[in-house]
Parts: sequence; structure tokens; C-alpha cells
Amino acid sequence: MPQTVPQEPWARFGQPVTSRRALLVKLLWAGVWLVFLGAPVADLLHGGHTTGATLAGATGLAAFVGVYVPLIFREMSRPCSGPVVALLVTVLGALAAVLALTLGASWLCLFVYVSVACGTTLPVPRAYGAVLASGAVMYLVGLRVGEHTARDLIFLQLLIGFAMTGVGMLVRTTVELSKARATVAQLAANEERLRLARDLHDLLGHSLSLITLKSELAGRMLPDRPDRAARQVADIERVSRQALVDVREAVTGYRRPRLTAELAGAQAALTAAGVTAQVPAEPDLAGVPEPAESALAWALREAVTNVVRHSGAQRCAVEVLRRQTLDGPVLELSVEDNGSGGSGTGPGNGLTGLTERLAKAGGTLEAGRARHGFRLVARVPLTTGPALGSPA
Repeated sequence: MPQTVPQEPWARFGQPVTSRRALLVKLLWAGVWLVFLGAPVADLLHGGHTTGATLAGATGLAAFVGVYVPLIFREMSRPCSGPVVALLVTVLGALAAVLALTLGASWLCLFVYVSVACGTTLPVPRAYGAVLASGAVMYLVGLRVGEHTARDLIFLQLLIGFAMTGVGMLVRTTVELSKARATVAQLAANEERLRLARDLHDLLGHSLSLITLKSELAGRMLPDRPDRAARQVADIERVSRQALVDVREAVTGYRRPRLTAELAGAQAALTAAGVTAQVPAEPDLAGVPEPAESALAWALREAVTNVVRHSGAQRCAVEVLRRQTLDGPVLELSVEDNGSGGSGTGPGNGLTGLTERLAKAGGTLEAGRARHGFRLVARVPLTTGPALGSPA
């Protein structure tokens, strides 16, 4: 079954707001840059403008912020449509130009926010053009109100605009990746349901049909030929018992852990616990008997659980290798971390159970302190497979 990656409690790019904490984080991210509006605010307070100009400037600044923050915030959750984004960016540019022309050079810094909005919200080709256009407009306005200030700001404005273009690409890529992961998980679940339906049909379809047919025959034979009816009933019992055995074997196969699935689960669990994980994605399991693979999967699950719960490790490396030993070829699973290995003085129940499980599959288990932490090595015998001594 597909593994579910735990969601972080904080906000992530491209993810809708689902909690108050995520809302606060995204508002802070969008609003922290407003600290650079200190120059326009200082100009309103100490610039010597008339009361009417001060009120008009405060109103224009509030309108600018009221457009900028929702635009950036919305782009980080559910992007607006293209025409709406273009309209809002145009409004920001117009407000910045009008305020700078009427109130002075201190207001040219508003074009930096226009550049940020262009780079974050517009598609990449249009974002580049819009950033350059906003820089040109700022410089032309600066020729009227303060050419020196415009020259000082033009490089910063272009640099931030192009940098935020990369941020916008990251947001959109993250949104697409989240959608793709959800689609893959849904397809995997659908495939698993189809496989289960096929297996149940193959297992029970013939048996149930045979039971139905023999039940009808026994019912017709019962009045006149009870001996033959009894044989049909005996056949029904035999078929039903065999069907029960087949179902139990199938359920055991479904419950048996798979090494590939456990590797994916280990990656997710370690990452969610803040442990830097190095986990192989697709090991080659050719020639590995199912009981041996199941034993390795249990060993990996137990090892990762110990790393997450008891070791206090910051790093964990998982390897799956084919090796040649004196007893023949083996598949080796090693899990090594840089933690303490727990506070116990001897092997716990989990390691004891793993040793017994691996022994039933013909394998061995080694666990103990390594040079930089704790290391667990599980080996199971191979029957056939590719060349030995290479990563699985």
C-alpha cells in the first residue's frame, strides 16, 4: 500500500492554509519585507507635507499594502488567475508611480515591492519582462523626483525581482509535485484494489461455482440416491476447506511486509523525525525467497523504529547489498546511525524476536555499537540473482 508522508505542522510553499499556525507563518513571510517601507512612513511623518498630502499619501500607502500582501499570500496557497494577477500588478505599479511623483524620491522603494510581485506571481517569461519594465518605470520616475535615489535602487530592484522569479517557480513546482504525488498515491491504491479483486476472483470463483453446482446435485439426489448425495456433500466439504486454505494463504501474503515498501516507509519516518536519511529506492530482490525478504523487511522496520524512538540520531544510512560469504551468496541489510543506540545494556525483545525470525529464514542478525553510533546488519541467503558484491 502507498506510504503516507507525515505533514509538517508548519506551512509549506504551495500548500493551502489548514491551520492558524500556517496562516501566521505565511502572513509573516509575506509581510516581513514591509519593514522596508520605513522610508515612505518617515516621509509622511517628517517630510513637511501638507495635511491633505499626508492623508492622501497614507491612504495610497495603505492601498498599496492592501493589494501587495493579499496578492503574495494568495500566490503561496492557491494562485490567482492570470488576468487577475496582471491587473493587481498593474495597480501596484500605478500606485507606486503616482505616490513617488507626488510625494518624492523616498517613495521609489515601492517599485522594489512591484518587482517582487512580478517575479513571484507571473509566469517566468512574463516575469522577466515585467521586472525589467518596472525597473525602467522606476528610473524614469526617478529622473523627475530623484535620479540619485533611482540609480541606487535600480540594481537592488532588478536583483530582488529576478530572485523572486525563482521563488515563484519553486512555489508552482511544489504545487505541481503535490498534485502528482496525490495522483500517484490514488493510482497505487486503485491498482491494489484491482489486484485484490483479481486474486479473490481467481481464488474463490471456481471453488464457489463448484460448491453451488454440487449443492444442486446433492439436493436432487437426496430423495432417491442418498449415497451419491452424501458423496457430493463430502466433495463440497473438501472444496470449501481447500478454498479456506487458499484464502488464508492469500491473506498471509497480503500481510507479509515487502522490503521495497518498508524502505519507502523508512525514508518517510526518518524524514518526519528530523533524521537525515540515506535510503535506497529500488533494491534488486531477484533470487530472494519471500520468507527471507519478509524477515529483512521486519528487521528494517524494527531498526528504523529504534532509530526514531531511542537513538537520538541525526543521521541514518540504510544499505542493501549482495555479498559472497563462506556459506554462499547472501543479501545484506545494514542500518547505521550516529546515535546512542538506546539506554539498554543488552538486546531487547525486538532484537531477540528479529534474531529468531531471521533464523527461521536461514539468516543472521548482528547489532551493536559502531565507530560513530549504532549498526544493525541482517543477512539472508540467496538462491539466484545478479553478480554479487554490488548494491542490490
